[in-house]
Amino acid sequence: MKIVSYNVNGIRAALKKDFTGWIAANDFDVICLQEVKAMREQVDLTALEALGYQSDWFSAQKKGYSGVATFYKIAPDKVEKGIEIELFDYEGRVIRTDFGDWTLLNCYFPSGSSGDVRQDVKMEFLDKIYDWVAELRKERPNIIVVGDYNIAHTEIDIHDPVRNKKSSGFLPEERDWMTKWLESGFTDAFRKAHPETVEYSWWSYRSGARKNNKGWRIDYQCVSTPIADKIIDAYQMKDAVHSDHCPVVLEIDL
Repeated sequence: MKIVSYNVNGIRAALKKDFTGWIAANDFDVICLQEVKAMREQVDLTALEALGYQSDWFSAQKKGYSGVATFYKIAPDKVEKGIEIELFDYEGRVIRTDFGDWTLLNCYFPSGSSGDVRQDVKMEFLDKIYDWVAELRKERPNIIVVGDYNIAHTEIDIHDPVRNKKSSGFLPEERDWMTKWLESGFTDAFRKAHPETVEYSWWSYRSGARKNNKGWRIDYQCVSTPIADKIIDAYQMKDAVHSDHCPVVLEIDL
């Protein structure tokens, strides 16, 4: 099973950069997109459907903002959208797909970089998603949670940990949440496969950050303990440039 997670920062913009050709060349089983910034009816999906993909979307109510979409070649047994909290569901943050005895959550965690109000929203989301997933795991213990978490967990996940110690995305309370999340029974697939490797999944558009590899690793594939031993590999596809993020891939034997 080859699952890709990708914050495309606008699917319509990505499609103009030969996103479909890139998908065709890689033949993923499941594609999880975040920040699609569109309603499904606004996007021409003909070319992706011709490759054998169907999809479920959970778009934000606000046009041109947020939203997630999951594409797949084999239809899931169940699809649920949202976490039953209006604030977050209004923004299209989480879509769940069940395949047999395992569940995939495609998530776009809020960013707090625009100010205190959004940082408060982000911290509330972290609390709520933690509890919501904990309940879901009682019913569905085999869970993979992919997406843009908007958190760099450790110092090797960010190019300048000293200067960014007070930046949203690398705040102590965010990093502590990530530690708690992993200790609750999740494995960071990339760190399991590559414990010391320094790679990033997001770069600012400013000051040639991507060219100079001044990035952050904020996109994750977290696998619950019962299926963590089935991880084959996880990696960043840094040469794919459709967004300020790059795709992150999980290969897992399910």
